[in-house]
Amino acid sequence: MMRDLFRLFLVIFVIGVLGACSSSKDEPLFFKSKRPAAEAEPPVKDVPADILSTQRAFSQVSKKVTPIVVNISTISRKKLVRPFPDMPPLFEEFFGGAPQARRDKSLGSGFIISRDGFIVTNEHVVRDAESIRVKLSNDKVYEARVVGGDPKTDIAVIKINATDLPVAVLGDSDRIEVGQWAIAIGNPFGLERSMTVGVISATGRSNVGIESIENFIQTDASINPGNSGGPLLNIHGEVVGINTAIVAAGQGIGFAIPTNMARPIISQLVEKGKVTRAWLGVSIKPVSEDDARSLGLPKPVGVLIAGVQGDGPAAKAGIRAGDIVLVLGGTEVRDPSHLQQLVAVTRIGATLPVVVLRDGRKVTVTVKPGNADNAASARRIDEDEGVR
Repeated sequence: MMRDLFRLFLVIFVIGVLGACSSSKDEPLFFKSKRPAAEAEPPVKDVPADILSTQRAFSQVSKKVTPIVVNISTISRKKLVRPFPDMPPLFEEFFGGAPQARRDKSLGSGFIISRDGFIVTNEHVVRDAESIRVKLSNDKVYEARVVGGDPKTDIAVIKINATDLPVAVLGDSDRIEVGQWAIAIGNPFGLERSMTVGVISATGRSNVGIESIENFIQTDASINPGNSGGPLLNIHGEVVGINTAIVAAGQGIGFAIPTNMARPIISQLVEKGKVTRAWLGVSIKPVSEDDARSLGLPKPVGVLIAGVQGDGPAAKAGIRAGDIVLVLGGTEVRDPSHLQQLVAVTRIGATLPVVVLRDGRKVTVTVKPGNADNAASARRIDEDEGVR
């Protein structure tokens, strides 16, 4: 009897051990909720509709615009400074000399403006480039050539041999306002197809010290090395600027060239490979506080004409030294940099009404800007950033 009880106990024990082993083996590593899928809810279920709508808008911009953004890589040859400039070459060879040039690699961005392969980027991205490679969003790679570049505005056009490409839509940069969404797409640090979002921080930024002719859009959308030449977009996916520079010592301060300023530059580069600028033939100065007081102005406005070249367009139009230019072609002139920018994008030979303040009263004259390339003296003074 005792033996039978012992055997029964042993069987029950073995069955229990085996059952325990089986259950531990089948037990999942993570325990999942036993609730039906229909009852499962995210941590936050009541997301405001406007936030979801904004999120969808950003996603749509990325999907629609990323195909027009390209990655640009260049190899350039940079001249080196001679280590002993005053030493005869024979001695340099004796001391081992030094290579007269080095090869540099750089990365940048750009965007396609025509189906047959014209691409806009920054001039500094392709400057001195011996070879240029363009990588599209579909990972196809093309060799590119420089069509033309404009160092004064830092705009360049390059070309690849391709067809049926997606193209950018250029928006009206004059319509953007501070506080509107700003979206940058490019290749910062070689990280392809990166998108950052911010707002328009300011417009009409000049005297920044980046280029000779400045009229920048400022944004806090992150712009980093490699973003140069890429598009700055509005919420509609239209290109409103060309990302160009950042303030290295700060964060959230980036600059883009407005499309309305870039458009005539791009057109000239595509058509003839260079930019021919208009010229007025005047030397200019800012209006000081003393000037404003002596003229009865409530504050310094416009630009003071310091001198007029005798055979220049301004002289022919009747503009005199001492005049203060208030309006050029319907646009109020803020300062010398603004006047330079306005003239730079003016068509040569266009008829422009100019409002000047002379002897306490406003006088309107008509000027036809000339070709700066045909005025040798204009080029000489232009190097001092004085004559436009």
